[in-house]
Amino acid sequence: MAVDAEVIVVGAGPVGLMLAVELGLRGVRVLVIESLAEPSPHSRAFGLHARSTETMELRGLLPRLTAQAARTPMVGGVSPAFRAGIPLAHFAGIRTVRLDTLEASRPGMFAIAQTGVEAVLGARATELGAVIRRGVTVTGLTQDDDGIMVSTMDGDFCTAEYLVGCDGGRSTVRGLAGFGFPGSDPTITGRLAEVAVPDVMTDPGMGWHRCRSGILQVLPGRVLAVEFDGPPADRDDPVTVPELSASLSRIVGRPIEVAAQPRWMTRFTDNTRLADDYRRGRVLLAGDAAHVHSPFGGQGLNLGLQDAVNLGWKLAATVAGWAPEGLLDSYPAERRPVAARVLHNTRAQVALMNPDSRATPLYELFGELMELGDVNRYLAELISAVGVRYDLPGAGHPLVGRFVPDLTLRPGAGAAVRVRELFAAGRPVLLDLADDAQVRETAAGWADRVDVVTARPVEGATEPLLVRPDGYVAWAGVGDLGEALGRWFGRPAHRRHPR
Repeated sequence: MAVDAEVIVVGAGPVGLMLAVELGLRGVRVLVIESLAEPSPHSRAFGLHARSTETMELRGLLPRLTAQAARTPMVGGVSPAFRAGIPLAHFAGIRTVRLDTLEASRPGMFAIAQTGVEAVLGARATELGAVIRRGVTVTGLTQDDDGIMVSTMDGDFCTAEYLVGCDGGRSTVRGLAGFGFPGSDPTITGRLAEVAVPDVMTDPGMGWHRCRSGILQVLPGRVLAVEFDGPPADRDDPVTVPELSASLSRIVGRPIEVAAQPRWMTRFTDNTRLADDYRRGRVLLAGDAAHVHSPFGGQGLNLGLQDAVNLGWKLAATVAGWAPEGLLDSYPAERRPVAARVLHNTRAQVALMNPDSRATPLYELFGELMELGDVNRYLAELISAVGVRYDLPGAGHPLVGRFVPDLTLRPGAGAAVRVRELFAAGRPVLLDLADDAQVRETAAGWADRVDVVTARPVEGATEPLLVRPDGYVAWAGVGDLGEALGRWFGRPAHRRHPR
């Protein structure tokens, strides 16, 4: 199986495939190793939050996702009319969070099953040259100054310059590389089943319910039951219909029979852990391999996708040899605090959902607070990642560290173009919004790495913006542009002599 690769990605879930796309856009030779012989037909996650949808838009993948969503079964009876922008979410199952009021080009949630996301990203990664090997289990790894070698269960091995573990919460890569994974042990047992249960569909009915002995969510083709009695003793055993029926009965407080055979059942907990670092030498972590938490708020898939997009261009620059010092280490510096924040809010949701009567006043008070527009907006930005701002040099400017505004530009006499359409190739973009020759002169040495776009915004400020490939503003018209270009994109390919 030995393949000549520059980067090995372990795990062909959405995070590993997104990373393969990002690396492939920049010509990096990628080998993706996956232990499952076939892609799973079941989805643990459903939907892309606003920031992930905008990121897919940057890469030109939104039309493919839209087409895939139309033919991917969605549990819960989501109408195709709402696939492009479900307006509501829940925080701790209390009240709705208005996602459609977000200051984002794609507010709401894009409704697509995880399997659909994987299908689109897998096809795109393959188009870009990634090699995907399924049914391959990693058993060992060694690294030195020259590279990394991975051994597999079948006795084969492969080598690369870097390895990224995207292999989930029980990551083999994380264990083999010696990352710590501190956090808190689980306190709940959740059971999720793709099945219609008529008794609970009519009583207590659709939606979220905080019952006397647990939490229940009922959708047309799905039921979720959460009990606060500690973790399951049989975490790895298959969920059975009697087990699900018993859990529903305890939560609702009357006998519930699951008559139909579920299409799929699984357990989950609120095991909450964060890797002590995201990098050890030539080994990096992304997605659930780096952080695990309860699924409330639907943040896990989206958090991992953003890891991949942040890491991809930095790792590619390192492989290409032009990365400035510290660029690769900026990945854990930026993304680990974001994950810590997600872990914090999911812990808060579990605490609020606890059916203990002593927590009821807090649950009810928080529900009242969510009726306030500012609180609702804050929570929407929190769970959608729209509120993420990286602490970057020059962050005194309101745009630096934030996602690029959705500007409409008019380049000369040409047709108007949206800024979000300029990043399909995964390259950084310097927006020269005032037709400034000095800006273009300064950037000339980075022409092999940075695209310069001269255009007038249809409305808004005209200061220049330097935007990283992940869509975040690195510099905004204040301070030394050459310094900013060098900090993020290395030394210029050539230096012009002063006139």
